[in-house]
Amino acid sequence: MATDNYQGHDYYLIDELLTDEHKLIRDTARTFVKKSISPIIEEACQKSEFPKQIVKGLAEIGAFGPTIPQEYGGAGLDYISYGIIMQEIERGDSGIRSMASVQGSLVMYPIYAFGSEEQKRKWLPSLAAGEKIGCFGLTEPDHGSNPNGMVSNIKDKGTYYLLNGAKMWISNSPIADIAVVWAKDEEGVIRGMIVERGMEGFTTPETHGKWSLRASATGELVFDNVKIPKENVFPGVKGLKGPLSCLNMARYGISWGSVGPALDCYDSALRYSKQRIQFGKPIASFQLTQKKLAEMITEITKAQLLCWRLGVLMNDKRATPAQISMAKRNNVNMALQIAREARQIHGGMGITGEYPIMRHMMNLESVITYEGTHDIHLLITGMDVTGISAFE
Repeated sequence: MATDNYQGHDYYLIDELLTDEHKLIRDTARTFVKKSISPIIEEACQKSEFPKQIVKGLAEIGAFGPTIPQEYGGAGLDYISYGIIMQEIERGDSGIRSMASVQGSLVMYPIYAFGSEEQKRKWLPSLAAGEKIGCFGLTEPDHGSNPNGMVSNIKDKGTYYLLNGAKMWISNSPIADIAVVWAKDEEGVIRGMIVERGMEGFTTPETHGKWSLRASATGELVFDNVKIPKENVFPGVKGLKGPLSCLNMARYGISWGSVGPALDCYDSALRYSKQRIQFGKPIASFQLTQKKLAEMITEITKAQLLCWRLGVLMNDKRATPAQISMAKRNNVNMALQIAREARQIHGGMGITGEYPIMRHMMNLESVITYEGTHDIHLLITGMDVTGISAFE
């Protein structure tokens, strides 16, 4: 079993911009990752199993809905704290962070932002405690980057809605107790609702054969004439604004989270380069190795500063969706490039489970696609700076 020797890297002394509470939250999350995730994650990935035993611990460190007010079971933390927790968890594994992001940003957030008081009281405390698991149904087999084209639909039957359709690439689907689902009503308006496991006609087939996010449970959501009580429909939002606001929350978490694997890959590469002897000396002494390491820490530092500034803007309620898109796109791409360079430094050992490099690399291939692809986020920035949409 590999020993987790990670200590963190802060080249620009960004810790000085954090509060004592931020650092305590980080240390608590880091300790949990070292104790509960690092020792079991390689085996979980090899077996393609989500380690359910860590759910309670994730809840205890505030990973589920950290910004949700305490009256609803959340931790009532600020957005920098949220980002820090996601970064530490994803330093352990992107699949585990995905599970936490879905629970907090894509399930708890819409219930809190758009749900009735009854919905909030019924679901948020148990979700925050990890007693219930949620998933988020937006992406469809034929509609990913264009969610407005969804064909899942509800029909008003008087005392209930009848839901039909299917969603795919749904994190947490096989283990979820509830699903926050988006579907079009008879006027073509997108509505959000809570679908509960056990409702007749609702199934969650698991997705097998993944080479990425193997420690995350992924599946589909299939709705065959599912009766949705009207009290399960969100009263506070109509249209695409609902799901897109959820995605903004998740993308913000990813912008921080993706720095975690980058730090882990850099940490491993730096340590390995000092220990690996070739031609009579450590490979860290060679110019090309130093070039790789210097570029890694430079790009990580830039991403850390991007995260911190975005967190300040989020706390001030001034962050725009386009600013969030820029950070998500830049930081995930940065992490993927660092994973590839770190694999080079590790040589052949980089493909083995003795080191985290290849696992991070494969995971990041999913992270760079979900919650808005690399190219879609580029076009969001392009639209923001030009005022012209390339989507239409």
